[in-house]
Amino acid sequence: MRRHLLLPLLCLSLALPAVAAGSAKTSWAQPQIRLVTAHGLMGGDLSSFKPDAPLTQSALAQLVAELTEQESSTPAAPEAPATMAGLDASLVKALGLRDAAGAFASGARAAGLAPPSRFGNEVVARLLGLRTNHPTGQDSLELLPRDPATRAEAAFSAARILDLGEWETQRVRDAALTFELPDLTSWQQQILRTAVSFIGYPYSWGGTSEKAQTPLGVQTPGGFDCSGFVWRVYKLQTYAGAPGLSQAIRGRTTMQMSGEVPKSARIHFDELEPGDVLFFGAQGPKSKPAHVNHTGIYLGNGWFIHSSGYGVAVAQRAGRYASSSARGRRPLNEAGPA
Repeated sequence: MRRHLLLPLLCLSLALPAVAAGSAKTSWAQPQIRLVTAHGLMGGDLSSFKPDAPLTQSALAQLVAELTEQESSTPAAPEAPATMAGLDASLVKALGLRDAAGAFASGARAAGLAPPSRFGNEVVARLLGLRTNHPTGQDSLELLPRDPATRAEAAFSAARILDLGEWETQRVRDAALTFELPDLTSWQQQILRTAVSFIGYPYSWGGTSEKAQTPLGVQTPGGFDCSGFVWRVYKLQTYAGAPGLSQAIRGRTTMQMSGEVPKSARIHFDELEPGDVLFFGAQGPKSKPAHVNHTGIYLGNGWFIHSSGYGVAVAQRAGRYASSSARGRRPLNEAGPA
């Protein structure tokens, strides 16, 4: 990859000319579009960028070639739209991280989770921050993995790549080596199979479904907020042989989910098991239910899956997630079959 493409965003932004009024449609990704076109990427013309147009297969191939300084390949269907999952897969390959993506996918398969084919690429893309959460009220902009990608989404990803340091890609490689999940019970496998099936779905405020919905009055093609993801996996999914499992979690919000469990049933973090629901708060273990602001589902060996600002992704319980760890609960024991 060209080293000059890794210049800090700030340095370049100071040198960019102002956009003439009416010369280009303003997009949610306007700063990123400005950056990539200034680098000569994606046509290099800010005034005619067309951010809402579908990203074609040929345009994606050209972008990858520009980022890697290699000859552009000719897609079988050059004018066909590239999907969001296809965009992420192509960029992960361009970054030389296909092995890391494969390691994540292999770890999930080895645990019996039957992950979708996009799993590894979506994990890597989100660990690198190639996706973003559109602001509350603009969830209609969110796209599902199978949806055609827009040129604006591609520009956002390309701008992030321009700003990546080698330490960030190495961090993902190192993390992939640790993605080895423990032996799972059959019920843990069922819960976590449901969870990983939604990898790459967008974050949607109030969302609880992978299908089109209108949470809080805003139309969105599908997606989850953090507690909505847990709600979808435990409350809305039907598990044969476990009629009581959907009754374990009663409250919809993180505050309710964390507060409805008595202190005697709270799980300490050194006792976590796969399938446990995790809660995070600014005061860590001292966080009261009113202070709990995030939740996810434990995968094992320090990894969990959640719906975050990057959409449904996996993360390690380290750094800020370690310091903000409040507690866990075990729905499989509360009302389920375990």
